[in-house]
Amino acid sequence: MSQAIGYGTAPQASSAARRALGRALIYAVALILAAIVIVPLLYVILGGFRTTGQIAAQPVGLPNPWNLGNYTEIAGSGSFWLLVANSMVIALVATALVVATGALAAFPLARFEFRGREALYTLFTLGLLFPVGVAVLPLYLLLRNLNLLDNAVGVALPEAAFGLPVTVVILRPFMRAIPAELEDAAVIDGCSRLAFFLRILVPLSLPALTTVAILAFVGSWNAFLLPLLVLDSPDHWTLPLGVSNYSSQYTQDTARILAFTALSMVPALAFFVLAERRIVGGLSGGVKG
Repeated sequence: MSQAIGYGTAPQASSAARRALGRALIYAVALILAAIVIVPLLYVILGGFRTTGQIAAQPVGLPNPWNLGNYTEIAGSGSFWLLVANSMVIALVATALVVATGALAAFPLARFEFRGREALYTLFTLGLLFPVGVAVLPLYLLLRNLNLLDNAVGVALPEAAFGLPVTVVILRPFMRAIPAELEDAAVIDGCSRLAFFLRILVPLSLPALTTVAILAFVGSWNAFLLPLLVLDSPDHWTLPLGVSNYSSQYTQDTARILAFTALSMVPALAFFVLAERRIVGGLSGGVKG
């Protein structure tokens, strides 16, 4: 009897050991990935509290003493806040265009039956593979013909166009998951399809709409190539362009460059952290659909 018990517990112990080892490996990989992301951010933020001499003498180390001058000088300059305002305007316009056009495009792809629907949806998914760099020359010529160069709208429109594929890919399964019985009941009550979209489908799709809005906003905020292509005047530059110009202007002052870079990251990081749960909720809803 004791031998039977021994043979039964050995596989269980082995299985428990494998599960523990698997969890340990997952945690180790997660810690490594977190370190890869967090350590450079901490280096930039802490480097802004040091002087260039301290960084040259000890590249890796804590500020000693802490120097607030870099941050206060940059935060007190009007040019920095002009860059923030320009980025905010472009990001808000691009986000509004992405959400509105993406919802209108995802609605028929999710709720209508017509020939070529899946082919059209496949075309949107292929848009995820289309890099911005490939379209630089034709995009520049098109914007020049439309007199949209050195204009915030000339940046927001292409950003919205390039953000449309991922928006449709997220919204379509979410909208398809809404029961057809709900739409049938709305039609019986005299609701048109457009009214159903505006009054019922859009409110129910708010988690997914919030997700695509956040992704579009952060993507526009961090965009560099399109603003570089379109914007010529420093008064119209966005934060990424400002960071690049600041790095060229103060090449010898590493600490000041790090402080400027850290401050430029704060709005997007804060926005992303505050909206993290909504992003996960919207994506999980789309996957379930």
